[in-house]
Amino acid sequence: MKTYQIEDPTLGTISYSDRKRYLWLISVLMPAFPLMGVYFFYRTGMEWTLAIPLLTSYLVMPVLDWLIGSDENNPPEQLVQQLEDDIYYRVLTCITVPMHFVVLIILASVVANNDLSPLSILITAIVAGSYSGLGINTAHELGHKQTALEKWMAKLALAVPAYGHFCVEHNRGHHTLVATPDDPASSRMGESIYAFIFREIPGTMVRGWQIEKERLAKKGLPVWSIHSDIMQSYFFSAVLQGSLIYLFGWIMLPFLAIHNFWAWFQLTSANYIEHYGLLRQRLDNGRYERCQPHHSWNANYIMTNLALFHLQRHSDHHANPTRRYQTLRNFKDIPELPNGYYGMYLLAYIPWLWYRVMDQRVLDLPHIKGDLSKVNINPSKRDAIYARYGNGQVAG
Repeated sequence: MKTYQIEDPTLGTISYSDRKRYLWLISVLMPAFPLMGVYFFYRTGMEWTLAIPLLTSYLVMPVLDWLIGSDENNPPEQLVQQLEDDIYYRVLTCITVPMHFVVLIILASVVANNDLSPLSILITAIVAGSYSGLGINTAHELGHKQTALEKWMAKLALAVPAYGHFCVEHNRGHHTLVATPDDPASSRMGESIYAFIFREIPGTMVRGWQIEKERLAKKGLPVWSIHSDIMQSYFFSAVLQGSLIYLFGWIMLPFLAIHNFWAWFQLTSANYIEHYGLLRQRLDNGRYERCQPHHSWNANYIMTNLALFHLQRHSDHHANPTRRYQTLRNFKDIPELPNGYYGMYLLAYIPWLWYRVMDQRVLDLPHIKGDLSKVNINPSKRDAIYARYGNGQVAG
């Protein structure tokens, strides 16, 4: 295993080995999990096996997070630059991108070339969307980086679920206004995920286009331009999905529509759990305070972090957005989720249970201590929330 080392004039020799170095390959292989369902389908002829990848994500992963536990270790700060410069970690994110294309094409061919029941077509489309949603996560890691290659790879990854506005909106919109009432991608206490989706998806889409329009206008260019970062990604979406319709027929229209929506919903699910109820305070000058680690929910569960390029160390990511996944840190006294992302997705899909688990966690945070003025609250539920949690405790 590779060892990073530096001589510090005060501390002497500092050494570090990333014990997860080769385990990060799980993030590379995770998008290929749907092929496991395809294999068992062709081996057995049983259509239900196409759902195996979905069961793996939503049932097996939460159990593994609970069994394996968490990793709170951080690399020494003196060696972070060496870790960041290691090309191995960049290669992993880049080689993940073509896998998203391959898996979607294979699943589309399964739907087109087999006499599947409508339910099996629906399940296969949802499976495809779930794992193309991982492509948005891959693009998230790549899109924050400064190299031209990584930025282009992010656009290609976003082409698979047709979500080309994401990097523009996320980097210049969400990161600017995260954990504020002005951010459509930050969920509010008392807001269900089913209400959030109608605010988040259209809100981020409109904001992404507006940000890009303003950027291009400064250069005297129209928004409908080959110079548009958004249009470049959507061009590849049109080529990919248009080709699937041409090759496999009109069955691709409902298949791709469900696939795209479910991939977007995976991002919505992540956004929902990452900042629920958290609020940056306004300063005297009218601006919001700088984003701190306690403005994002964190999770150190090993298994899901290995599957998502460390996305769950979200607190450090928002405080330091250009840090590469292998160097993201854990902090003390920050908001901690009780399970990994897949387990929290399931919880979010049952709103009353989500509120029961998460609302008190919000109120118990060290920087909130039951003070509802420090919580991002759904305006339509404000009175009810104050009536129930006004003393910082859950009633009943």
